[in-house]
Amino acid sequence: MDRSLFSVNCSIIFTELPLLERPRAAKDAGFSAVEFWWPFVSATPSLSDVDGFVAALREADVALSGLNFFAGDMPAGERGILSSPARDEEFYGNVAVVRDVADATGCRVFNALYGNRLDGESPERQDAVALERLATLADFTDATGSVVVLEPLSAVSTYPLLSADDAIAVITKLRATGATTTVKLLADLYHLAVNGENVAQVITESASDLGHVQIADAPGRNEPGTGELPIAEWLDQLWSAGYDGRIGLEYRPSTTSLESFDWLTTSQ
Repeated sequence: MDRSLFSVNCSIIFTELPLLERPRAAKDAGFSAVEFWWPFVSATPSLSDVDGFVAALREADVALSGLNFFAGDMPAGERGILSSPARDEEFYGNVAVVRDVADATGCRVFNALYGNRLDGESPERQDAVALERLATLADFTDATGSVVVLEPLSAVSTYPLLSADDAIAVITKLRATGATTTVKLLADLYHLAVNGENVAQVITESASDLGHVQIADAPGRNEPGTGELPIAEWLDQLWSAGYDGRIGLEYRPSTTSLESFDWLTTSQ
């Protein structure tokens, strides 16, 4: 398959290399685009850290096709702060940094992980906070021509967005408020599949709501061909349905990072 159709998620692939060396590794492997989870420790990294990240992309001559907003302490189990009432300062400080990255790189897809349900906070309160914050991102998406995506996840029992319908329900509620923020679905086909979704049906019914797509095989969350998912069929279905964004390779290589791309050659 044409590698220009894909982006390498450098937060999960090429982890044997320092983070700023990974864009060059992706370029050397034949890819023209990369994506990242939030690549900094804090929501508001120093200007020099941001400049270093942008410089690594430019020097590698790769596009940044997707970036997560700050998601909290992911190794400790956090999965976003969008719905966390106490995280206002971090959230809005992070939006300003993301805007700078968008301006510097031309990236136009930004993943706002919803956040886990919190003890001591009602789901209704968290959902209201998430809608309010998404509404305030209208200036961001309008000014940058970008899209904010919401992602259903698997394997986190306290994360409330498990299905495509869960994410689309949030988007529908946001639109009902009159907010003009451009928000769409991030369809990670791995997460949807292991959560029991009919992925082919999701693609058919949600094609117009897709803001980004990511893939990994299951079981194992490794590269396509290592598990049981009909990923090639789903990709054909996506392209037939008119999806024209890149496909994010967000898997853990089962061998080496470079060898994990062999399926792209054998799938031609």
